[in-house]
Amino acid sequence: MSLPVIVDCDPGHDDVFALWLAAGHPALDLLAVTTVGGNVPLEHTGRNARIALTVAGVTDVPVAAGAAGPLSRALSTAEWIHGENGLGGPELPEPAFELDPRSATDLMADTLAEASEPVAIIATGPITNVAVLVRDRPDVVSRIREIVWMGGSTERGNVTPYAEFNAWVDPEALDVVLRSGVPFTMVGLNVTHRALVTAEVRARLASIGTGTSAFGDELLEFFCRTNDEVFGMPDGPLHDPVAVAVLADPGCVDVVRTRLDVELVGTETVGATVADLDGMLAREPNAAVAIGIDVERFWSGLEQAVSRLA
Repeated sequence: MSLPVIVDCDPGHDDVFALWLAAGHPALDLLAVTTVGGNVPLEHTGRNARIALTVAGVTDVPVAAGAAGPLSRALSTAEWIHGENGLGGPELPEPAFELDPRSATDLMADTLAEASEPVAIIATGPITNVAVLVRDRPDVVSRIREIVWMGGSTERGNVTPYAEFNAWVDPEALDVVLRSGVPFTMVGLNVTHRALVTAEVRARLASIGTGTSAFGDELLEFFCRTNDEVFGMPDGPLHDPVAVAVLADPGCVDVVRTRLDVELVGTETVGATVADLDGMLAREPNAAVAIGIDVERFWSGLEQAVSRLA
């Protein structure tokens, strides 16, 4: 029995692989995709999600656009990693289907209400859409099985010394979700930085020999180059699929229960995620936090999922 999921994303190179893992893994049933302004503006993320699914031959999953920016801040984007259109590298095909006319909130709410069992939400960008859902549609919150989010870190950041990009873009949204009471898992940089796109990984994915894998290889060439230029990391970390792996392959990612908060103010620390791994604050745990990953198991799962696509 596959687990029904919604993916909320801001594609972004690594979001594409998260979508492919969700669509191609037999343990998951991808019911819907929603997009948010994040890595690039909303006009690109909605198109890029549909391109990712089109390339993979997945044209029966609805995609809806959501929040163009954070709850209370101006949107900051990451073209310096992902390129002007968010998917720098390959020539992008036209998506084979249109955006769903519903808003992201309505598509998620309808999907939750119509599903035969509670649905998990995997968020791989700023978590604005999910915050709007739990704030504005309390009638469907009980239908959310859990939320798994790629963002934050138990260590250092990647957009400021202490803040990871997704948390930094909309920390207020993360605070809303953490306070919602919905089971929540954070998959941060401390773990995703171990999922490095080495030359061996690229060769394995390219050798699948499909249109999807060829498109993915072009994405990874660009993504690894910009990560090298910006962070001095020639083997780019493929962050977002790790959040999908938490549900696709339980046990692939190690998690611990702890108290998790996000810094909403601070000259140097806004957006920092505070994971109280040692219980120093004596607060009730409210989240699971990823602390480890079986790297080979992760890449094998992603390779197998991509091989099932077009």
